[in-house]
Amino acid sequence: MEQKTKINALEGKQELTITRDFELPVELVYKAYTEAKFVAQWMGTNVLKLENKKHGSYVFETSHEGNVMFKANGTIHKLIPNQEIVRTFEMENMPIGVQLEFLNFEKITEDKSKLTIQVIYKSEAHRAEQLKLPFVYGLNMAHNRLQEILISLI
Repeated sequence: MEQKTKINALEGKQELTITRDFELPVELVYKAYTEAKFVAQWMGTNVLKLENKKHGSYVFETSHEGNVMFKANGTIHKLIPNQEIVRTFEMENMPIGVQLEFLNFEKITEDKSKLTIQVIYKSEAHRAEQLKLPFVYGLNMAHNRLQEILISLI
């Protein structure tokens, strides 16, 4: 199956770029990242906190049989509805550290949009740790779920 979410990680850099075209209006893709009910569905996680405002914060947690498998948090630095989110992202108990994320939402047509995420890591080594994980596969699965869940709202 083709991976529709593309990761561009140039050699020798401490950043990567994620791109995905969606068969969804830009407003819905933006909601997928800013409304807790949608984040929980497509990420498959519990949204413990999601404050969509400048200097707001968020906490996501996924548990299995009572054990926390994944926990992430960050601070939101900038929000321009349907256009841009700037935030930090940190997975707890991982050697990757805090990353800075620039999410850009672009309207292609009324029913199509493009998401571009630039992720900056503390070092090239931190980025390499991220890429050792099933990151690309997991992100593709999550974005596919996002598309499937939100297409029903059109």
